[in-house]
Amino acid sequence: MRVSLMPLEGGRSLELVQDLTLVGRQEGCDLVLEHKSVSKIHCVLVKSDGLLYVRDLGSTNGTRVNGQRVRRASLSADDQILIAKFAFRVIVEREGAPARHCDPYDRTINDLAPSHESNGHRGNGENSDSAALGPGDVHNNHLPDAYPDERH
Repeated sequence: MRVSLMPLEGGRSLELVQDLTLVGRQEGCDLVLEHKSVSKIHCVLVKSDGLLYVRDLGSTNGTRVNGQRVRRASLSADDQILIAKFAFRVIVEREGAPARHCDPYDRTINDLAPSHESNGHRGNGENSDSAALGPGDVHNNHLPDAYPDERH
């Protein structure tokens, strides 16, 4: 499964080449979004068993899927994801489908305009999480996946 994020404001799509992609403003993130509205470690995108998931990591300005602020959610093709002020459309290509051209996210995003690109990806393709979790390290989260309706 190939997954990419297409900026809604225009620009090149960004292919998610790793199974786990850490998104944030901090330089060590896999996908760096440089804007004050993005938390240092904002969210994580996970590809697993042919599905794509997003989990907000306690960000200040939140992560939204199709307009709904979420703590975690499953993403489908053509869903819209808003990471702070950055809006993307999810593109999913299944095995055997003709490939679209998109760039691996080998840069920091300063602006969604295609002319504002710089290098910000770690680029080594390795997963930095080498420690295994023990049985007592994982706990159920009793919070709902989506936030209550925020209409005023």
